[in-house]
Amino acid sequence: MIKSDQIQALLADLQHMIMGSTLLKCAATDLGIQWAGWALSAAFKTEKFYDLAGSGTFILLAHLSRVWGGASHVRQKVQTGLVTAWGLRLGTFLFMRILKDGHDRRFNNVRDSPGTFFLYWTVQALWVFMTLLPTLMLNSERRDVPLGTRDYIGWTVWGLGFATEAIADQQKWLFKRNPDNAGKFIQSGLWAYSRHPNYFGEILQWSGLWLSASSVMEGPQYLSVVSPLFVWFLLSFVSGIPILEKQAARKWGSDPGFQDYVKNTPVLWPWPKF
Repeated sequence: MIKSDQIQALLADLQHMIMGSTLLKCAATDLGIQWAGWALSAAFKTEKFYDLAGSGTFILLAHLSRVWGGASHVRQKVQTGLVTAWGLRLGTFLFMRILKDGHDRRFNNVRDSPGTFFLYWTVQALWVFMTLLPTLMLNSERRDVPLGTRDYIGWTVWGLGFATEAIADQQKWLFKRNPDNAGKFIQSGLWAYSRHPNYFGEILQWSGLWLSASSVMEGPQYLSVVSPLFVWFLLSFVSGIPILEKQAARKWGSDPGFQDYVKNTPVLWPWPKF
């Protein structure tokens, strides 16, 4: 006769198999999309669909993981909805921006080099999977836990991050569209409290989603906290802030107003000014 603890062990093993299978399928889908995007972009020597492919993959994997995971709890639905909202807003914003500008300066020395271009698309695949990991794990989990404090705090943090990023992006967009601001740098609105408030909002969003997903985590699953840490590291030391700071220094480095702005405004984490 099978004992209850043996049944629980079998169910746990089955859940681990389902989660492992879902994560593997998501990783394979992610790589497939990015490499297909690279092939097309390299052929036409364009980066116009790079960010759109990235945000679209986030949305697709969030929904596929729910289907492959075989469960549909409230927490999973909310988490998937928030990822979708983030992807639709940011993806649309970045796509409209590159259509207006005609190019992305990150790719000035890349688009004509298929090998380097391939590396960029592969790094994007890593970014998608690592950032989305807590959501993929949550959506692969059939075990449910009643909604609690961590969920509501996590969703509130996500909401603050979403609003911060969206407002900062819109403020900069409107600033650059104003002919009177030609050749100037933005230091108003949220940009008065942080030199990169949009990135601050981005980190908040993925931190909030990890916090909510952690409500059903056990043991090694908590290591998925690497998601918001990876976003912070990528933006702070690889593809975001370092590039923009160098560009700004080249353009306005000799401007006393810019020197004062840099001296008195934090790079990322905002603080109030009195």
